[in-house]
Amino acid sequence: MATEVDLVVVGAGIIGLASAWQFNAAHPDARIVVLDKEPALARHQTGHNSGVLHAGVYYRPGSMKARMAVAGRAEMVDFCRSRGIAHEVCGKVIIATRPDELGRLHDLHGRAEANGVDARLVDAKRLQELEPHCAGIAGIHVPSTGIADFGAVARTFAADLADKGVPVVLATPVTAIQDRPDGVVLSTPSQEYRAHLVVNCAGLQADRVAAQVGGLAVDTRIVPFRGEYYELGPQRSHLVRNLIYPVPDPSFPFLGVHLTRMIGGHIHVGPNAVLALAREGYRWRDVSWEQVREHATNRGLWALGRRYWRTGAGEVWRSLSKRAFVKAVQRLVPDVQAADLVPSPAGVRAQAMRGTGELLDDFAIEHTPHSVHILNAPSPAATASLQIGAVVAATAAERLGA
Repeated sequence: MATEVDLVVVGAGIIGLASAWQFNAAHPDARIVVLDKEPALARHQTGHNSGVLHAGVYYRPGSMKARMAVAGRAEMVDFCRSRGIAHEVCGKVIIATRPDELGRLHDLHGRAEANGVDARLVDAKRLQELEPHCAGIAGIHVPSTGIADFGAVARTFAADLADKGVPVVLATPVTAIQDRPDGVVLSTPSQEYRAHLVVNCAGLQADRVAAQVGGLAVDTRIVPFRGEYYELGPQRSHLVRNLIYPVPDPSFPFLGVHLTRMIGGHIHVGPNAVLALAREGYRWRDVSWEQVREHATNRGLWALGRRYWRTGAGEVWRSLSKRAFVKAVQRLVPDVQAADLVPSPAGVRAQAMRGTGELLDDFAIEHTPHSVHILNAPSPAATASLQIGAVVAATAAERLGA
């Protein structure tokens, strides 16, 4: 017997849970179910990110990332405060260590101002007051950046849903989706669900879930990039007060190796960004031959490699050589030594790519009459999750005619 519902959300990370939470808040009588293939909540991007509440400095003015990060950070701080979730608005610095970075630093400051972010240009003396061990010649101080326990946020969403009678069903992969005139049928190993609408928040598997739904003509593929971290030993944690970031490379959609104080006080160092050989490839030895074949036949990925081979080679070298990784860290905090760093669990970023090799630099939400798909939601998606969830909920309501 199939279970009849109004809405199925695929994915119990922070975006899927926030989407279900927002839809339930607006439509408490709707029949909703959340499905996830993992045995626990938030097992992938949500559970492996750096826990940063992004202020909205980096993102193109007018983009969804810019709008949702600025509004979402404030909303997430209020949510954490009201629910007793660990968080702190501690501020961060973005530092230039060489004269040739000063132009990009000023451009970044202009972007932050355009996004409505309180970002203050500071000189080397002020940087030393904020982060006494950093090596910057100038920087940007962003007081509104913070840190939060996003895993606890996800668990709170799930608990609220359970209290409202919305089941979050774990260890239940979606094996097939049939698009029908009146909705969709989702198959799992133990149950079939008939729904008016499916919301795809599957993260690293989002394009594969989307491919099962008819009528979605989108030239987008998820490419997994592994971010590898170290942790600063507790005896050296005094070297970093809060968050220290480099001036990012504008040609590459990653922020570079940085140092982040986490909830609990330990210091995360990283990440680099290397192509993962499995969608959930947290180690070099995690290899999916299906994913390797997908990489090998992905013309867009080859085009990306030709454009950024030098940057990519540097990322791989930092992955393979701790000495190279330490050198990147020492540009920001010279006192850090190799012996100070111990390995920490990696994360994998679900980065959407067009067939041309263009990496999407904004959130991407697509829909058909019976489906809504979040096809690109990397950082700052956790920060913006309540905002993204509200947009998904409104889109779903429109599709359902609610």
